[in-house]
Amino acid sequence: MSGEEIRSKYLEFFKRHDHAVIPSSALVPENDPTTLFTGSGMQPLVPYLMGEVHPKGTRLTDSQKCFRAEDIDEVGDNRHTTFFEMLGNWSLGDYFKKEQLRWFFTFLVDEVGLDPQRIYVSVFAGDESLGIPKDDEAVAIWKELFLERGIEAHDVFIGSEEDGYEKGMQGGRIFYYDAAKNWWSRAGKPSKMPVGEIGGPDSEVFYDFGPEYATHPDFKDKEPHPNSDSGQFLEIGNSVFIEYIKQEDGSFTKLPQRNVDFGGGLERIAAARVGTPDVFKVDLLWNVIEQIQTLSGKKYEDNLVAFRVVTDHIRGATFMIGDGIHPGNTEQPYFVRRLVRRAVRYADMLRIPAGELKNLSRSVIETYKGHYTNLREKQNEIIDAIGKEEEQFRKTLERGLKEFEKIKESHIDGPTVALLFTTYGFPYELILEVAKESGKTVDEAGFKEEMQKHQELSRAGAEHKFKGGLADHSEKVVQYHTATHLLLAGLRKELGDHVHQAGSNITGERLRFDFTHGEKVSGDVLRKVEVFVNDVIQKGAEVTMEIRDKEEARKDPTIEASFWERYPDQVKVYSMTGENGELYSRELCGGPHVQNTKGIGTFKIQKEEAVAAGIRRIKATLE
Repeated sequence: MSGEEIRSKYLEFFKRHDHAVIPSSALVPENDPTTLFTGSGMQPLVPYLMGEVHPKGTRLTDSQKCFRAEDIDEVGDNRHTTFFEMLGNWSLGDYFKKEQLRWFFTFLVDEVGLDPQRIYVSVFAGDESLGIPKDDEAVAIWKELFLERGIEAHDVFIGSEEDGYEKGMQGGRIFYYDAAKNWWSRAGKPSKMPVGEIGGPDSEVFYDFGPEYATHPDFKDKEPHPNSDSGQFLEIGNSVFIEYIKQEDGSFTKLPQRNVDFGGGLERIAAARVGTPDVFKVDLLWNVIEQIQTLSGKKYEDNLVAFRVVTDHIRGATFMIGDGIHPGNTEQPYFVRRLVRRAVRYADMLRIPAGELKNLSRSVIETYKGHYTNLREKQNEIIDAIGKEEEQFRKTLERGLKEFEKIKESHIDGPTVALLFTTYGFPYELILEVAKESGKTVDEAGFKEEMQKHQELSRAGAEHKFKGGLADHSEKVVQYHTATHLLLAGLRKELGDHVHQAGSNITGERLRFDFTHGEKVSGDVLRKVEVFVNDVIQKGAEVTMEIRDKEEARKDPTIEASFWERYPDQVKVYSMTGENGELYSRELCGGPHVQNTKGIGTFKIQKEEAVAAGIRRIKATLE
């Protein structure tokens, strides 16, 4: 059964159970200042889990494309990937545990064809200090479901992951774990949740590939248990039951609207269906593996890490560029660059001919183009971007080698290694390899120390940057965000309809707005734009929002939008209208905005400058 079939079966299954199928959101979250990428299926649904009404109703399902930058260095084993698909279904105040657990179990056994004897589950053990009970309700449901399949399921108490290495399986099929393993909230376990945060117990499902797969060396002398990384078990899905909210006194009370948030890894479910814990052997990834075998003349089994890195990174870069994120030096584009460059390095280890990575991308597009049609539409753009990045990186490698050759010392100190790595883009693995070939040694501890300093500086700088356009959702930031809409409307009025947003950066002190335009904007035009914006502010335009079908909105000439591909099939359209019905601005956006422009301040343009070919930038304040 292919990954495509499993995705299709999943969506159809929940569609039969009255769920609306919604499209995947983009890999770059819309107006989310907390993260660079969409890293889970629930992330785009948070506003609705918090109580906002979803236009498609209370039962939703999708397959969400996700990217986790923190896993880049983990890629190489049989389960970590940076890009992955998360199958999801949600109940927004509708059904709860009984329906959810039955539906997912039924899907796995009857639709995918998994052996129920190989399925194990975990539940929340409770927290007496916080007054949160054990999830005995979920245990009772699971026992009933297993019994219907002729399996008598015993529940056992584990506690922590470490406790599991001592206690082992104990003949159980249902396992109680503590909050570190079986509780969900955006802040983590209950004790870390801020006042007003919602969360709840979850129930994870694991597939047992058999003790012969418990090969991880760190677990050689430890007892196996499902929620560990021994290699024998693989988590394939997690149902979260959001039913608690934290109070000011630290206690937890039940929510009036209980929600279900389910996420299941498509590649992991496919791996269970195939019968191997190696997710790279499912067709979604294996198509690329086979092409690499042909190009390199080498076998996957003999070169696992290199094959996996190249395959994962090219897939990740393909999807990122398909969502409009091209290789660059900062934020999201930096990670696309890092993916392609690491892929180049490992492709060289496999002796894949230079320039072939773009052709591996073709294989990714061919595999996914049926469901993710944007990949087919942007195929030439994707292939061209990967080809150019590989070519540019090879020039970087050449410069790095020249710098390396200047080093005369037999021992290369930490700061020098860090300079090669950060300034010249010379991969650390390559530095070690070239140093060994040259009879030199490398101060690895010193390099790590220098990189830690570098990372601390980067983190400190990141605290002052906006990562999703808005620094936060404070009143002043919302006012500035509203003003950017008027700024864009003014620029289009004075310069023409070729002007579109190319990016924005908003804090409580100022706005920075990038737009498409090929030449410097004159002072006269900037003054006219200022007058337009301040005129609308003083008149007090009403700001309204309506939800429209994206394709319908796309045909409306009064609606301005950039990055259409990042929006779902239902979009929010914000309009700013005068008392006499005069339309000042109508734009696609995720919000938030003021209700009326009156009183947000006097708009003042501070600077206009070029930032890239065909892209200008305006910095402005509200006084």
